Amino acid sequence: MEREEITYLFDIYGSLLTENMQNCIDLYYNEDYSLSEIAENLKITRQGVRDTIQRGIKQLKRYDEVLNLHEHYTELSGAIDEIIMLSDEIKEVNSVTALSRDINDAATRINTIAQLLKQ
Repeated sequence: MEREEITYLFDIYGSLLTENMQNCIDLYYNEDYSLSEIAENLKITRQGVRDTIQRGIKQLKRYDEVLNLHEHYTELSGAIDEIIMLSDEIKEVNSVTALSRDINDAATRINTIAQLLKQ
């Protein structure tokens, strides 16, 4: 599993992990600590850190298999990107054809809402 995917799953499901798993995964993947540095900070063995991270990743995968939020978020994000693109196109066409200020205002509002949903 790629680092980016693990951090993404951690962002979604991390709060469901034990505090120890959260700490180890956060320090390793988000803070870029080495296993030895984490072991020293948490006062456990390097192997203990590695095992905790592996169990945490396995748990994140299980959560995603059951809840499937990662796939739903990816689909939703793509749809929001398309809404933003289409609202920009509407504003562009409207500016060239000068059809209506209301159309431009509505497209701007749609874009703003979509940007808020994207966050």
